[in-house]
Amino acid sequence: MSNKTLIIGAGGVGNVVAFKCAMNVDTFGDITLASRTVSKCDAIAKNILEKVGVRITTMTVDADSITELVEVIRKVQADIVINVALPYQDLSIMDACIECGVDYLDTANYEHPESAKFEYKEQWARDRAFKEAKIMGLLGSGFDPGVTNVFCAYAQKHYFDEIHTIDILDCNAGDHGYPFATNFNPEINLREVSAKGRYWESGKWIETAPMEMMQIWDYPEIGAKESYLLYHEEMESLIRHIKGLKRIRFFMTFSQSYLTHMKCLENIGMLGIQKIEHKGRKIVPIEFLSTLLPDPASLGARTKGKTNIGIFAKGIKNGIEKSIYIYQVSDHEKCYEEVMSQAVSYTTGVPAMIGAKLILEGKWQGKGVFNMEEFDPDPFMNELMLQGLPWKIMELGADEDRRVDK
Repeated sequence: MSNKTLIIGAGGVGNVVAFKCAMNVDTFGDITLASRTVSKCDAIAKNILEKVGVRITTMTVDADSITELVEVIRKVQADIVINVALPYQDLSIMDACIECGVDYLDTANYEHPESAKFEYKEQWARDRAFKEAKIMGLLGSGFDPGVTNVFCAYAQKHYFDEIHTIDILDCNAGDHGYPFATNFNPEINLREVSAKGRYWESGKWIETAPMEMMQIWDYPEIGAKESYLLYHEEMESLIRHIKGLKRIRFFMTFSQSYLTHMKCLENIGMLGIQKIEHKGRKIVPIEFLSTLLPDPASLGARTKGKTNIGIFAKGIKNGIEKSIYIYQVSDHEKCYEEVMSQAVSYTTGVPAMIGAKLILEGKWQGKGVFNMEEFDPDPFMNELMLQGLPWKIMELGADEDRRVDK
């Protein structure tokens, strides 16, 4: 019997997921792409038919409405729901899957629209309901979170008895030609990078001012880049599942131009998430800003350069200290040539497809809500090699790394 796959969300990542599911149609079967704006779905479906030769169905759905979601899931008779809508909508889509008894997958954890905070708490709280519905929920099957979690699990399985420190390192050296733009949803992106930093060490969370901590890291195939400490959700689950962990941090690269623009916008209140009155109407500043910025889905055709995302882990194997660097490099132009999206969308969308593929094929199975590192990493790592995200491992000495600002 052919599987039935429902993808919710038709932005840049949704485009990649739909393309890659179509390229693996033997696993995903009948594919439906649904979004609030069905014209976006139709445009993606047209491109897929022309480039891949696979016809997918399109539908409209309001992902904030559990009633509408349930209706669409039941109409499609979905075997799995791949959620690449906004993180604000994770809970409504999860609740609809519970009601329908359908497996669920997303790429980023829940964020409350009126609070600049993201955490797994409310999604983990649905574990019992998922168990009772006898379904699986896979959280954060993007790249970071997602592949970075799997890299950690792979390192734990094959290279260490204990991992003591992990640095997650995310570099986007792409150039889209605009003075200022975000590579994914502007609201989510700007809320994330303007928030206070946070990392975990010696059993507790340590908070920093935004962009307070910086290191210069030499990224293979890219070079040395300033990398700033942020809080990122995969750390929240990894501290639960990596044995012997003493510290975990997350770093991301930003150009000085990006940081200057962001600081100016923050100083004048354009990153605000609370409603203000403007000429007799209530608006949210960051929502208004997002209408002024280029649509991230439109950046693919003009973005050049590469991304490099990976983990640097230090620990012990057979009583000997060692360190390894696992990373993946993607080229923006090659990604666009394949699926008409730039590498930031590609590196998120391909892992979403892989996670769903492993669920449908029965290679990753369970009842309840799970994070990526809870499963055997090997099938996922193998699929990365096959599906367009080849990775590399660099084994280093106990005191070696690739920092250039020591």
